[in-house]
Amino acid sequence: MPIVTLPDGSQRTYPDALSVADLAADIGPGLARAVVAGRLDGRLVDVTFMIDGDVELSLITDRDPEGLEILRHSCAHLLAMAVKQLYPTVQVTIGPVTKDGFFYDFAFDRAFTPDDLAEIEARMRELAAADLPILRRECSPAEAIAFFEEKGEFYKVELIRAIPEGETLSLYVQGDFQDLCRGPHVPRTGRLKAFKLTKIAGAYWRGDARNAMLQRIYGTCWEDARSLAAYLARLEEAGKRDHRKLGVQLDLFHFDDSAPGSVFWHPKGWTVFQQLIGYMRRRQDAAGYVEVNTPDVMDRGLWETSGHWFNYREAMFTTSTEDERCFALKPMNCPGAVSLFAQGIRSYRDLPLRMAEFGKVHRYEPSGALHGLLRVRHFTQDDAHIFCMPAQMQDECVGIIALVFGIYRDFGFEDVVVKLSTRPASRIGDDAVWDQLEGALSGALDRMGVAYRINPGEGAFYGPKLEFVLRDAIGRDWQCGTLQVDLNLPERFDIGYVNEEGARVRPVMLHRALFGSLERFTGILLEHYGGHLPVWLAPQQAVVLTISEGQADYANAILSHLRLARIRAAVDLRNEKIGYKIREHTLQKVPYLLVVGDTEKAEDRVAMRSRTGEDLGRPLLTEAMARLRLETRPPGEIDPC
Repeated sequence: MPIVTLPDGSQRTYPDALSVADLAADIGPGLARAVVAGRLDGRLVDVTFMIDGDVELSLITDRDPEGLEILRHSCAHLLAMAVKQLYPTVQVTIGPVTKDGFFYDFAFDRAFTPDDLAEIEARMRELAAADLPILRRECSPAEAIAFFEEKGEFYKVELIRAIPEGETLSLYVQGDFQDLCRGPHVPRTGRLKAFKLTKIAGAYWRGDARNAMLQRIYGTCWEDARSLAAYLARLEEAGKRDHRKLGVQLDLFHFDDSAPGSVFWHPKGWTVFQQLIGYMRRRQDAAGYVEVNTPDVMDRGLWETSGHWFNYREAMFTTSTEDERCFALKPMNCPGAVSLFAQGIRSYRDLPLRMAEFGKVHRYEPSGALHGLLRVRHFTQDDAHIFCMPAQMQDECVGIIALVFGIYRDFGFEDVVVKLSTRPASRIGDDAVWDQLEGALSGALDRMGVAYRINPGEGAFYGPKLEFVLRDAIGRDWQCGTLQVDLNLPERFDIGYVNEEGARVRPVMLHRALFGSLERFTGILLEHYGGHLPVWLAPQQAVVLTISEGQADYANAILSHLRLARIRAAVDLRNEKIGYKIREHTLQKVPYLLVVGDTEKAEDRVAMRSRTGEDLGRPLLTEAMARLRLETRPPGEIDPC
């Protein structure tokens, strides 16, 4: 006689075993139509799962985040089924869920085309309309290997052979198609209605460039047509805002195969980059940081001491010298900061010591993962390391959290989510240390009244961390800033300070980056603003345009005034129609266009326009200058004029 306890604490008793679907139907017909899975004693199960004892159960619908993942995973299976029906010689590999959809990797002897994609999607809709039941069956690894070998699915066989002996596997069956999967899945293909295939890409088997190249088909799936349409609209808008396109259009940067994953900054792009550094430098100066710089290349021994060599080796670039010393390009700045702290004798009176560094780091990202400014191999961090006494640790965390929220507000990000990433399985340091460090971060957030989410097991190998996630103008989330607390590296490097009693004790080390990567943050800003960067950050803030040659001297005089006021400006004296000039500089997203003709010259005025085409009138030059000085001033900077 099963007793089922629901999330609200209520209980239902049944005379016989029943399925999750039966229980949902008992509660109500609407819930029976919406349920896609159950969470039974903490474990996700299919709606066909039989309840034959006392359990705690919550019902998962397609409106729940977990339910949406189940829809997407089931849609990946639907994709694989359609591909196998249309192209029987294809081998299927894996098909996981992604942030906004799913993908499936296939081995095929020719490249898929956009026409193939349309045909595959049409077959998926036919299979969904057929409303085929999706059933789970369990088998041994030996049975599964025999089944997939007979089908010629050798990638599946390789996956199964890696599973420990004795485990029970599950296959999901829909029509004539069976796939290896833990599940759960929706009960019928008819539940999959709002989906769309989006693109084709290449991918190495198991993400290893030494393995075979596969073809990856991406798709998205949502709970209803309205949500799908909204997502596709966001996707279209994201395409318009793609920072890689804007980088070319606005002449900001480029990439080249001679240095994969590294940015070639053009003058305008480098201007933006330097404005970000200047802004952060001012904020850090005001917050009591000192700026330092450490070498880019350091001996292997340093990385062995820090633990990076054993925990991060595969992502490091290394080299050897004639005397057989092994060096590594730094993937992180922290060991260099420790070396700086270790110079000389430190006293408790020196703490907290806040050392900031715009440090260049190098990490070997797989070539398939590189993505414009958002995923690179060579980048600059607005890094800082704070050394403090344990009693100062929480205050320092509070100060950093307040600083990061203030900085994000200056860039127009009001919607910020904080995640606390706790100890990972592979880590250094004992549990007592991790308890202390995790408590410092959660205590700082609680003290400030900041809501946060827990990310279990996602901390760095040397300490827990806070992650700051920004939501942009079209609803996308970007993980940017991080704050990590660390007692492990001070221990490993044997650094200390002299306390009030004259004893040498360990400092706490805080690792902090607020932009994260300056390259990535630049890409995020370009997409957030669609290239219309805030006036203070724009590479060119104003352009003076002449109607004819007779205003060249006046235009150059205006340019001199603008530059004296530290306004980034240019002049366009070309013998072109004024409409053409206005359009060209508007496409370059220059915030202000100052048009001068004979009348403006005679009256010491400018005809002022914004980059959105707004007519701002014909102010006196002095009035225009006052407005530009105000609007081009970086946040927190005092007008020198």
